[in-house]
Amino acid sequence: MEQYTVTGMSCAACSARVEKAVSKVPGVTSCSVSLLTNSMGVEGTASPQDIVKAVEDAGYGAAAKGEEPKGTAAGNVAAHDTEDMLKDRETPVLKQRLYASLGFLIVLMYFSMGHMMWGWPVPAFFADNHVAMGLLQLILTAIVMVINQKFFISGFKGLIHRAPNMDTLVALGSGASLVYSVYALFAMTGAQARGDMAGVMGYMHEFYFESAAMILTLITVGKMLEARSKGKTTDALKSLMKLAPKTATLLRDGVETEVSIDQVKKGDVFVVRPGENIPVDGIVLEGSSAVNESALTGESIPVDKGEGDHVSAATLNQSGFIKCQASRVGEDTTLSQIIQMVSDAAATKAPIAKVADKVSGVFVPAVIAISAVTIIGWLIAGQGIGFALARGISVLVISCPCALGLATPVAIMVGNGMGARHGIMFKTAVSLEEAGKMEIVALDKTGTITNGEPRVTDIIPAEGISETRLLELAFTLEKRSEHPLARAVMVRAEEEKLDAGELSDFKALPGNGLSAVMDGVMLCGGNFNFISSQAPVTPEMKAQSERLAEEGKTPLFFSMDSRMIGIIAVADTIKEDSPQAVKELKDMGIHVVMLTGDNERTARAVGQLAGVDEVIAGVLPDGKESVIRSLKQKGRVAMVGDGINDAPALTRADIGIAIGAGTDIAIDAADVVLMKSRLSDVPAAIRLSRATLRNIHENLFWAFFYNAVGIPLAAGLWYPVFGWKLNPMFGAAAMSLSSFCVVTNALRLNLFKMYDAKRDKKIKGKRKEGKKMEKTMKIEGMMCGHCEARVKKCLEELPEVTAAAVSHESGSAVVTLNAPVDDSVLKKTVEDQDYKVISIQ
Repeated sequence: MEQYTVTGMSCAACSARVEKAVSKVPGVTSCSVSLLTNSMGVEGTASPQDIVKAVEDAGYGAAAKGEEPKGTAAGNVAAHDTEDMLKDRETPVLKQRLYASLGFLIVLMYFSMGHMMWGWPVPAFFADNHVAMGLLQLILTAIVMVINQKFFISGFKGLIHRAPNMDTLVALGSGASLVYSVYALFAMTGAQARGDMAGVMGYMHEFYFESAAMILTLITVGKMLEARSKGKTTDALKSLMKLAPKTATLLRDGVETEVSIDQVKKGDVFVVRPGENIPVDGIVLEGSSAVNESALTGESIPVDKGEGDHVSAATLNQSGFIKCQASRVGEDTTLSQIIQMVSDAAATKAPIAKVADKVSGVFVPAVIAISAVTIIGWLIAGQGIGFALARGISVLVISCPCALGLATPVAIMVGNGMGARHGIMFKTAVSLEEAGKMEIVALDKTGTITNGEPRVTDIIPAEGISETRLLELAFTLEKRSEHPLARAVMVRAEEEKLDAGELSDFKALPGNGLSAVMDGVMLCGGNFNFISSQAPVTPEMKAQSERLAEEGKTPLFFSMDSRMIGIIAVADTIKEDSPQAVKELKDMGIHVVMLTGDNERTARAVGQLAGVDEVIAGVLPDGKESVIRSLKQKGRVAMVGDGINDAPALTRADIGIAIGAGTDIAIDAADVVLMKSRLSDVPAAIRLSRATLRNIHENLFWAFFYNAVGIPLAAGLWYPVFGWKLNPMFGAAAMSLSSFCVVTNALRLNLFKMYDAKRDKKIKGKRKEGKKMEKTMKIEGMMCGHCEARVKKCLEELPEVTAAAVSHESGSAVVTLNAPVDDSVLKKTVEDQDYKVISIQ
């Protein structure tokens, strides 16, 4: 997505006009304009020159990110970087305009209302000189108009380009008041020339000079309040940008040199002292430290870093001196990617915004038409020109397209900022809106529900040997192995500070285990079949191993000198927060599914510990995508994963959620990234999405409600019944506050507690429960894991089969179906592989 800065926009009608103009450029596939950040995101093959020209032809200014916008009188904002784009330039200018306008308006109101209504004293020259009073009011009003000339320039430019906006409404309302007042002033001079003093007094009451000036001043007040509130919605993004270090200390030829951050290149070696921020992403070469990564992940507990560990830009080195090698610099750093994600999300539009956009596109022309009809209607009804004009002007100045245009983007920006502060990154506005609508969440097991690293869970020594001695002997043997399960034993032994003995004649026996000689005695470790061939296994030990296997653990058997010495169980343990996270998802009314390539028994054990609703086991790496496809037939699906093999499933799901510690490919394929790598952030993300969508609905309701109630009141619809009529000045005040109220409501999201599950409500989804279709096949002839894989592959190649859990030990295959399939098809598929099907149930 290419980003541009757009200047000259004043309301939702403006952004709709720009979006429509750019979308017509050949080669543009999508365009999204943000009134909130004055930015535009464009996808496609169109050249930047063509895009900028389309914006300028529409009457606005534009420039690619990093260039100077041209073609507009609205400030010529530089766009050197994203931070510059978000700088609040509006508030200081509006403040100056407001103070100047107020100064002249107070004098005008003193003469027009203070003297005429309450008899406040004025210089003798003006006391009975009504024409002079009128001329003074004209001059003061003209000064206020010149101060606020932007409304007229932008408003009439919009009319010329056939794209009227909010400024057009203000300019027409204020201008009509001035024109009619000038007419009344000239008529007054004629009456005075005729000596008609009653006529002079009558025309004095026809002046709307104060209304013309007051409308402009009140709208400026609203604009300033709106600008200040809009600035607060981007605080999260601004705070991220402020974290970016400006300098780095490089090590060149053994000498420390401080350089600007943009001079750091990939491969450079830099040093970081305690208390300093890490300048770029890198790998620790020397030293160790505790690094506070809360700026990126929201996690306040420092993370220990040592040689070979990764460090990220903008994180704080708290304790030790470290030397690192730069691995990512510039826009490739984690911080820059986070900033890009947040800014991209602001530049995209949520689906719900399309409703407001369609209304905004026709809103201003419709209001102008209603105003004209109102004036004509009251004139036909016999009312005077003053009364009719006041009603028409009230319609113009009370109507507020800005409230409609800001209702969605401000809530999206605040919600996205809230997520960023807690390490939850929504890549687009669509993902933020849609995440809360999920009905099914599919969780990858390894690295998502579990830690992704095998750990020792049980140590069961044989009679006559201690746990410490068993672990020490196992450590001695496994230290030579590169198997992941061996690593688990080594980690546990190192934690207990055990020492490994000396070995000779070490042998690794694939599919069986290990053997070696220690002090002239044979030491063996491996699976049950291997160890039972080396030493007798007691019934008690065999029962223990079966219990461990039922719990989803892998038992490792050890023998020494033809004697069984014990079992060490290893398993990929579930994360501490996984059961609670799954419970919260279920309490929200979400169906939780666990996907894994593990065998059925292990998967069931882990699924039971985590508390998931459904377990789909034995899923091949390339089979997750097809499982997600079948789940989507039952409802909206979110997929949570962390590995390369999860990328297709993340893309296929309605919402892909990547665990931040996972691979870059998984993160790129996902719609939401959890920087903390915690499963508890999944319900938090859904909770935040629901709160944001609720806030958008509130904003849209009040924006529509305000206009639905305000326009009929301003038009005088209730005047014949209740005698209600609206002064144009009060209409302008109401308009100025409407956008401010919408933005303020969005800012309430900052108070939302996204980890509080007490107020969770179950969604009223349309998930199709259906009856789960499973068939269990009894198969003869399977002898090993290779046979399992062969049967599994042939079954899952059938389009009706979602997954097949095959076990050669039990001689069975549990087939999960997404559509009915005849038993004869299943039987033929297996028997074509030279196995015999005994029964299908």
